[in-house]
Amino acid sequence: MPSRRHEKLFPAPVCGVDEAGRGPLAGPVVAAAVILPERNCPRGLDDSKKLSAVKRATLYERIRERAIIGIGIVEPDEIDRLNIYWATMKAMTLAVEALESPPGHVLVDGNRLPRWSWPATAIVGGDAQAMCIAAASIIAKHTRDTIMIAHAEAHPQYNWHSNKGYGCPRHLRALREYGPTPLHRRSFAPVAQAELPLVIPTAERG
Repeated sequence: MPSRRHEKLFPAPVCGVDEAGRGPLAGPVVAAAVILPERNCPRGLDDSKKLSAVKRATLYERIRERAIIGIGIVEPDEIDRLNIYWATMKAMTLAVEALESPPGHVLVDGNRLPRWSWPATAIVGGDAQAMCIAAASIIAKHTRDTIMIAHAEAHPQYNWHSNKGYGCPRHLRALREYGPTPLHRRSFAPVAQAELPLVIPTAERG
């Protein structure tokens, strides 16, 4: 389970940063920055991937009530311009910039750090080790899921309310049948392939 031992190594306030949505074919990449309170920290914080949607939603509300939060969102068109790596770095930067005050140190899930001026440390598997990163993973994941569920109402054929934009079989079938929406990432191979015109070999033409 995550603990606060990493936070105690650095000057306060320590901020945890994590992202959600690097792999989907549609929708934004979302990052969250979270500074937890010294006391009365929500119980049950963990890597968001290990939690049910109901548990994430409950913890999301508890974190928002007690912590300082910043959120960064980079939309699909900018993901296509920057590529997903740099779009993720930008989302993380926007999240920290959105905090009410600058952090004393930033703990980032992963093995890379954005190009920013804040002192920071990358922790591989940080969402399972540091409570502030676990909290950030919950905020980022729930925020992005909520965005995709809202978009699913306008594009029901892609089943985003269930797959959240990831390339599951039903999503891929709909992509081939209906083509990409403005929410799709056109730089991702399955989406780019869905935009290609069907070419009929010469021998099969009438």
